[in-house]
Amino acid sequence: MRAEISKIAVLGAGAWGTALANAAARPGREVVLWARDGQHVAELAQAHENKRRLPGVKLSEGVAPQSELSTIADADIVLCVVPAQALRSMAEQLKGIIRADAPLVICAKGIERGTNLLLTDVVEQVLPGQPTAILSGPSFADDVARGLPTAVTVAAKDEALARALASALGTSTLRLYHSTDVLGVEIGGATKNVLAIACGIAAGRGLGASAGAALIARGFAELSRFAGSRGARPETLMGLSGLGDLVLTCSSAQSRNFSYGFALGRGDKLPEKLAEGAATAPVLLDMAMTCGVDMPIARAVAEILSGHLTVDQAIGVLLARPQKAEG
Repeated sequence: MRAEISKIAVLGAGAWGTALANAAARPGREVVLWARDGQHVAELAQAHENKRRLPGVKLSEGVAPQSELSTIADADIVLCVVPAQALRSMAEQLKGIIRADAPLVICAKGIERGTNLLLTDVVEQVLPGQPTAILSGPSFADDVARGLPTAVTVAAKDEALARALASALGTSTLRLYHSTDVLGVEIGGATKNVLAIACGIAAGRGLGASAGAALIARGFAELSRFAGSRGARPETLMGLSGLGDLVLTCSSAQSRNFSYGFALGRGDKLPEKLAEGAATAPVLLDMAMTCGVDMPIARAVAEILSGHLTVDQAIGVLLARPQKAEG
């Protein structure tokens, strides 16, 4: 990674991509905000605002919307802000375009369906040798875009790279902590999305704040068991990308996963855009079973989403579990 960062590319012009593009923009630095949809790019360029995804927040000076992927070829850092299940396709498109020494920072949370691969492993398969990092933590796009205080984690296997990325991407209001526990950061981000759906279901069903708190606490126990079985560090799970992200996502309607679960719990029509946790749930359950880890809340979410259980049946199954010591 170059010491002087003059250009950053952000792949994906949704709310989170736009917020990160604004955060990355500094005097004298060029930021490319790439989107596949040419019409969307034209709207961004004309209005200097993402009216579709982040209305009311103007694009920072230096942020240039683009639809040609070749415009990111000389970027010093590339932030990949596409959905988890679209990451492989995006990485394939970057072959021969992204600089070999430019870090690719994954800003999605999930596990690839069909392969059960974590997202950094997907990139390693498609772009072997590419410096790769993962950015995760308790953050809403609107908060970051408006300059409200936010703290997240950036993890890379190479500590020097993680430290350099934290310095390059951090701002006076967006604080980045660095880590080498890529596994823990990835599992924390992916698992909390599934648990947020469970909390949303409980809220939508009107089960009360006590049930919501119990789901967060017991959900964190599930997350910790699973991540620990894979070798994640306990301090990572207790940090921003684990417990911090879990609490935020499981307690706010701003969370797409919570809102998705809330609609399920109420029996409403589900949002058109699938929440990341809905794609992750069956994969997470399959991986947990392979590791011999009990994840009853994640199982309940997966079985509700597959239609094997109704919401009420799943609640009954969870409440009827045998008594056990807490842990």
